[in-house]
Amino acid sequence: MKKSASNLQLSKNAVTVLERRYLKRNDKGKALETPNDMFRRVAETIASAEQSFENGQDPAELAGRFYDAMTSLEFLPNSPTLMNAGRELGQLSACFVLPVGDSMDEIFESIKHTALIHKSGGGTGFSFSRIRPANDVVRSTSGVSSGPLSFMKVFDAATETIKQGGTRRGANMGILRIDHPDIMDFIMAKRDQSVLTNFNISVGITETFMEAVEKDAEYDIVNPRTGEPLKKMSARKVFDHIVDLAWTNGEPGIIFLDRLNRDNPTPHVGEIEATNPCGEQPLLPYESCNLGSINLARMVTDEGKIDWDRLRAVVRLAARFLDNVIEVNNYPIPQIDEMTRANRKIGLGVMGWADMLILLGLAYNSDEAVALGEKIMQFITAEARRTSVELAEERGAFPNFKGSVFDQRGHAPLRNATSTTIAPTGTISIIANSSSGVEPLFAVSYVRQVLDNDILVEVHPLFEKIARERGFYSQDLMKRIAEHGTVRDLEEIPEDVRRIFVTSHDITPEDHIRMQAAFQKYTDNAVSKTVNFCHDASRDDVATVYRLAYRLGCKGVTIYRDGSRDMQVLSVAKKEEKTSEKSVPAESLKAGRKRDRPRALRGATYQMETGCGPLYVTINEDNQGLFELFTTMGKAGGCAASQCEAIGRLVSLAWRSGVQARQAVKQLIGITCHKPAGFGENKILSCADAVAKAIQMHMSETLGEVHNQNGGACPECGGPVEHEGGCCVCHACGYSECA
Repeated sequence: MKKSASNLQLSKNAVTVLERRYLKRNDKGKALETPNDMFRRVAETIASAEQSFENGQDPAELAGRFYDAMTSLEFLPNSPTLMNAGRELGQLSACFVLPVGDSMDEIFESIKHTALIHKSGGGTGFSFSRIRPANDVVRSTSGVSSGPLSFMKVFDAATETIKQGGTRRGANMGILRIDHPDIMDFIMAKRDQSVLTNFNISVGITETFMEAVEKDAEYDIVNPRTGEPLKKMSARKVFDHIVDLAWTNGEPGIIFLDRLNRDNPTPHVGEIEATNPCGEQPLLPYESCNLGSINLARMVTDEGKIDWDRLRAVVRLAARFLDNVIEVNNYPIPQIDEMTRANRKIGLGVMGWADMLILLGLAYNSDEAVALGEKIMQFITAEARRTSVELAEERGAFPNFKGSVFDQRGHAPLRNATSTTIAPTGTISIIANSSSGVEPLFAVSYVRQVLDNDILVEVHPLFEKIARERGFYSQDLMKRIAEHGTVRDLEEIPEDVRRIFVTSHDITPEDHIRMQAAFQKYTDNAVSKTVNFCHDASRDDVATVYRLAYRLGCKGVTIYRDGSRDMQVLSVAKKEEKTSEKSVPAESLKAGRKRDRPRALRGATYQMETGCGPLYVTINEDNQGLFELFTTMGKAGGCAASQCEAIGRLVSLAWRSGVQARQAVKQLIGITCHKPAGFGENKILSCADAVAKAIQMHMSETLGEVHNQNGGACPECGGPVEHEGGCCVCHACGYSECA
């Protein structure tokens, strides 16, 4: 090895992430290796693949080059490779797609495979579009189908069970075609944020649908069991529902299915129906992918120029690294082993794009930056594909090459069906101390609460370096930037510095899409990116971005409107402002006096059939939100009536004291007694369960509870979390909702 441990320079956050999530440990949790040891373990394991080929390179020499690329933070593979290479588990891929058929056998076989993948540390994507719709005929039982959503909940429950078993968190992507009969239920599925918590969901959009949206026309809804149209729906109305729910809480996203399949390199093998959990990797059923990212910030010279020769060398080395991963990988099931080796897809991407632009003096939201993004990705894909041709000469083409689109076009044999992907890079960008993927900066300066009263101000290293060199650095200024959330109007900072240090909320949603489209133009697979909206953005703003993404050639879109989820991201520290109670949703007030009851309230009453008879649940609201709940039993008197009255009083007190409605639901739902009522999914298990379900009905009918618009923080370290690349990531400790 050429590098010594002293040459490995990691940030404090990088060391924290590595120690918590990546290093080998003993049974007592003590680290058995250093970060330096981890990189050596990975380099040697991946280089050992060369022994499988007659004319392979010298494994020791190549291991040194792999080690250098990783310890210099120029290139890093996806997290499972860093965690598992050279260890007993040996599962090195980040993402998988599994088929979901229309029979019980196929569905539960897929659930079993999902559990095995999650146990090994991978994420899974599914299309549920083949499942017949709810209430459709099931001839084998003379019954009716429960539909795709009911089975999604089974997948979700299985994921939750595996997660609770102490393994790495599993993540899922669920996709349903826009022409499926249950599409409206799917679009509305995550209005209640307590369901499908282990899923990202996206609607599979067709070009026929988008054309109908533009023409305000109807489109066909098709039964997947028969392939026959069932009815027509207004495309514009369905589109508006997608926009409304995405505006409300960020889901569903959208995936352009026709576009994915237009770039499918092996259509003779199968159709692409789904992607990995963050949407950047379209895969055939049973395919996996292994990803890696080049740190573009390390490709800039001290003179502020792009080092194209260095970039070429790292691309070519990284492409060989990722192809080697396929050789040494320990796949969780045989079908995945077979399909992955047949197509040998790799996904080389980038991180540190925002940092590169700063080093070059370019603003992220400039025409020059967009043009450079296109040029950079064209260069990377071209060099990765040249390497794939050379690897095919050494080792043979991917087995499905014959009949592929490359074969039909007369292209030279390739080792890999795809070469490039832009992934989110959440935790590996922390290790590299770089910006994530192709996202803009999430903050220039932010605060992190380490202990109850211990507040640290974190500053972007490039900004701190420039501020110190140019003499305007001060702790007070860094704190004010964190409080203010932007540098664009702080006049004590030079204008040229303000221009290049733009954050995700300083640029327009249209700028986000333009950058995504620039990288997508020369990316084999897809680009994972989140389009950030300010809290005051309208539904029309979201619709405009969706249409723009379609026009500019993106393969999918994920949006997030600031403050639209009850666990709100925290990218800046807000000064405590004197705010009247009327201006803040009552459910958002964590500590405050109990609200007094006004003389008149508005509300609704819900009849719930329980085992003790009909229960009437009345829910009232004032101008600040949910206020009170009371119950009336159809049969007067008895323990059931008194217990329901007690539940109503406690729920009312909680709401008037600022507790969110969903918390009351969480505590009550699922409680059982000896007199359940009803059947199936809507079965009432007890009077308490009936109250919870009445609250859910009320929340649904009033477009959901008012979400917390105050800040939230990482549940593990108290640091800021940011929506990027289709996921929620903490840059301080590496916590991710998708990993």
